[in-house]
Amino acid sequence: MNAEAIGGTLAAANAGLNLASTVLLLSGVRHIRRGEVRKHRRCMIGAVTASGLFLVFYVTRFSLTGSHAFEGPDPVRRIYLAVLVSHMILAAAVVPLVLRLILLLRRRRFKAHRRLARWTFPIWLYVSVTGLFVYVMLYHAYG
Repeated sequence: MNAEAIGGTLAAANAGLNLASTVLLLSGVRHIRRGEVRKHRRCMIGAVTASGLFLVFYVTRFSLTGSHAFEGPDPVRRIYLAVLVSHMILAAAVVPLVLRLILLLRRRRFKAHRRLARWTFPIWLYVSVTGLFVYVMLYHAYG
């Protein structure tokens, strides 16, 4: 298997990890709103794990194959690039937010965790969903 094939496999795996993160985030919020703290915790551990694996696989794929050019028409390219740029900026921002949420939990500072989670959740969800969008646009719609 050559680097391009491995890169394609890792890209598909990352799409699956983004999907898993999306589902786990939505499930986790549903559980905490119902007061199901243990179920919430399991979902969030799963979301952190999926996102962590995504980062490892992304760096591996990027080191093997580099970046990929978008091959779609110019009007679609502008939309793609707008989503990609916002995705990249927010993906970088969400990492320290999630790490802070974990630290707040370990210190049992639940009120502070809840306040920060209200900001972190929509950012993390956006990053997960737009990650799927980027994958579909690069590898399926115009790839």
